[in-house]
Order: sequence, then C-alpha cells, then structure tokens
Amino acid sequence: MPHSYIQAMPDPDHVQVMETHISWVLLAGEFAYKLKKPVTLPFLDYGTIEKRRACCAAELHLNRRFAPELYLEVVELAGEPAVKMRRFAEEQRLDHVCARGALTSAQLSQLARSLAAFQNAAAVTSAPTFGSPETILADALENFTELVRLLPAEHNRLTALENWTQRAFAARHSDFVARRATGRVRDGHGDLHLGNLVLLDGQITPFDCIEFNDSFRCIDVASEIAFTLLDLLDHGEAGLATWLLDAWLTATGDFASLTVMRFYLVYRALVRAKVAAIRGDGAEAAGYLDLAQRLAVPNLAPTLTITSGPSGCGKTYASSRRLASADFLDTVRIRSDVERKRLFGLAPEAASDGSIYTPEATRRTYERLAGLAEEVLQSGWSVIVDAAFLKRIERDRFRRLAARLGVSFEILAPTAPPDVLARRITMRRNDASEATVAVLEQQLNWLEPLEPDEPSQPI
Repeated sequence: MPHSYIQAMPDPDHVQVMETHISWVLLAGEFAYKLKKPVTLPFLDYGTIEKRRACCAAELHLNRRFAPELYLEVVELAGEPAVKMRRFAEEQRLDHVCARGALTSAQLSQLARSLAAFQNAAAVTSAPTFGSPETILADALENFTELVRLLPAEHNRLTALENWTQRAFAARHSDFVARRATGRVRDGHGDLHLGNLVLLDGQITPFDCIEFNDSFRCIDVASEIAFTLLDLLDHGEAGLATWLLDAWLTATGDFASLTVMRFYLVYRALVRAKVAAIRGDGAEAAGYLDLAQRLAVPNLAPTLTITSGPSGCGKTYASSRRLASADFLDTVRIRSDVERKRLFGLAPEAASDGSIYTPEATRRTYERLAGLAEEVLQSGWSVIVDAAFLKRIERDRFRRLAARLGVSFEILAPTAPPDVLARRITMRRNDASEATVAVLEQQLNWLEPLEPDEPSQPI
C-alpha cells in the first residue's frame, strides 16, 4: 500500500492497516477508511481511479440502505478515493458473537424481521440475466471449475456434488423461473455471512454489501438468507439456523423459497469452500465440502407434525423448542395465528376486528395450512403445523395428507389445567395470538380429545 495514504491521515503514527485481496482499510481513532486496490479481476474492475471513485460512491449509497450510521462519506487520501466509516468493536461482529456462544434467538428474530422488511421494499431486478436460471447454473458450475483445479485430491467428491447440482437444478428449473417471475430476485446485499453482520446498539446490522458486481448483489432473496443460514451451520448452530429460517418465513410468508433453498445452501457452501481453497486452507475447504454433502443428502425423510390443544397449552412453546434444539436444518413451522392474519391481509402482530375467526374464516385458514404444508413437504422439508386442531376431522385431514405423500405423521399435544391456560393467556404480550379467556372457554367446550389411535406425543 502506498505510504502516502497513511501520511494523509490526521495522525499517521496511530493508524492500523487491514488488508483483503481487493481493499485496504485504515483504522484511525473512531473512524475507518476503506480504499480499493487498483486491481482488475474477472468479477470486478478497479483498474482506474475513475472506476474506484465510482465504486466508492456506489459502496456508500448501497450500504447506507442497511447501515446509514456506519457509512459517512467518500473522502480523498492523497488523491485516492476512500469510504469513510464509523468504527465498531470487532468483537460485536456476528462471527465473533456466535463463536463465543453469545448469539441469541431473539437477536436472530430481529434480523429476520428487518431483513424481510428490507427485501420487501428492495427493487425488483429488471436486468434479464440477474437471477435467471442460466445465470444461477453458470455461477454454480464455475465453483467446480475452480475447486477441481485447487483441490485435485477432492476430485471424486466434487464430481458427486457437481452431478447433484446438475440434477437439483434440472428438477427445480421451473421453480427458478417462477422465483424470478414472481419478483423474488431483488437488489440486496450479496454477501450476507456472519462476518458482514454486526451488533450495533443491540440490533443486528448488515454492512459491506457487494458494490463491484451487480449480478452478485441482485439475487433471489432465498440465496441471500441461505448464506447466513449456511454460516450458522458452519459454526455448529443448527438450532439458531432453524430459528432464523422460521422467523424469516414468518415475516415473509415466502414458503415457496423452500423449493430452491437447499440448492442455494449447497451453492453457498461450495462458494465458501472455493474461497478457503484460494486462501490455501485445504482443511477449511474440506469442511465446507462435508457440509455441502450433508445439505445435498439429508439423512431423514420429511415428517409432518401438527400440534393440538386449546390456547395457552404450550403449542407454540413446544414447537419453538423443537426448532431451537434442531441438530440439522431440515424443519420449518407454519403457525395458524400468523397465516390466518396473512390470509386476511394483516401483519402477524396486528389486531383484528374479530371477523377473521368466523367458522368460514377458520375453514379457509385450515385450507391454507394444508396447502402450505403440502408445498413444504414436496420441497423436501419437514414441517410443524402449529394450530389448535381441536376437532378430530381437522387432525384426520392432515393425517391423510401425510399418508398420501408417504411421510410420517405425529401430533404434539401439550396439556395444562384450565386455570394455568387462563393465566397464560392473560399474560401474553406481543404475540400473534388474539385468544382471550372467553375464547378459551369456547375451545374447551369444542375440544375433541385425542383418541388412542392418534399418533400423539403428550408434553
């Protein structure tokens, strides 16, 4: 790095320098200054000062969508453009937070909500190649070209993964087409691993999005969150990954993303393997190949689980425990309280006028739950349907669905005394459920207890 950049700083004797393959970052006091190296690579062009200046301006603009408090302005250091940022504590970066076991499900729920809101407002990609099936396959296969060259000892495993990629892409081609046609390819972040997320004032905040290549940033929202999920899995946090996916699906309702999610998870694992191999870390690259194999060939067949019981019995708590204790990312949850409101155009925690709880509205809600459950199962994921299922006819419908699809079926049936149910309901805050004690009394009258032939798991 030219020494003149450091000398242009207010206090050049107290400057730390960090370096990546495309950037220098100068750390000075409460600020950081990011300069772009004058390099030209197949995927970026920083070859002239005009291009570096334009990319600095783009970096500032694009990242202020996520972190306006971090990205301050473009400045000049000895005639070279640099992005001036406010520094943050490195230990608050999410890869460090996760490594020390301090990352919480509540923090990930916040990330899911904020990411869903951002994606909902983000521009739908109009460029014909961004997010197209042809681009998706080309990007996936390029990984193998590099990996075979970098890791010749892994040839057999890479061949198997490449064959899986080709088969999975062919099987889901129409889904990739549908994702783009329905506007799920958005101008996003492009590099949303844990190292590009930071805790600021207790909120998880993305930073350092890709500015140098629009096609890397304008991607399916499923590919975006798949990177974060993959990184959580790599940190050994399958429960947190499952929780994040559940929270994101709750916020977006994008259950159709599950048709392509496994493909993107494997793709992201292979990208990480390639990056590790380029750095010369063969052991880390092999670890990512292990993860890619596990994701490509999950051990368990999909299962359909429903809950059963009146409000306050602990159905959502029981299903939440299932998710948080998962040892792999293969299960999602569908909550009736959330999907009922979504069906009628309401946000999960919005109050209704009560009209969404009529018998006809309830019939439509269970119809929606069944449709979503079938969609999830046919995408190769297990599903927990969190609903009251007070009546035998409702439970039998889902049991028949499981039989038709050839998946196992079980019922989670938490129980509690009526006074405990009432107390829990009155204590609820910030929850999608609108049940009251009066509703509970009706439910207890309508409840058809599980019969001996129903495959239940009392809790």
